[in-house]
Amino acid sequence: MTEHTGAKYGGAPGSHGRTSIADVVVEKIAGMAARDVRGVHALGSGFARSMGSMRERMPGAGSGKSVTRGVSVEVGEAQAAIDLELVVDYGVSITDVAGAVRENVISAVERMAGREVVEVNIMVGDVKLPDEDEEGEGQERQRLQ
Repeated sequence: MTEHTGAKYGGAPGSHGRTSIADVVVEKIAGMAARDVRGVHALGSGFARSMGSMRERMPGAGSGKSVTRGVSVEVGEAQAAIDLELVVDYGVSITDVAGAVRENVISAVERMAGREVVEVNIMVGDVKLPDEDEEGEGQERQRLQ
């Protein structure tokens, strides 16, 4: 097997073309990394989550919940800025969860997308209480009975 080095072909591998990364790619990476943190119940506002759950139940609307719900990004050639809206579990330290989310998102985006993350802004929009049903679950159960 022949190894291809930059020197053999007249420069570094990066000088032989350009790699573009769509915003949605960074949104998905950030969304998955944020959800991996213990204490994060969901991403997105209550309204966005309930609209998303209605869309998920519609035939032909796709499967699974949207990984990008509650995530918005600005991606440049070398940098990215990320805004997240979180719902945290009751009883966790919100500042600790936010710090862990920030670290996890920065690490994942920089490693996977090769973009320096200049900021991760976090807005905690809700707290999931232990006795709360998920948005719409209680209503769905009542209709089925």
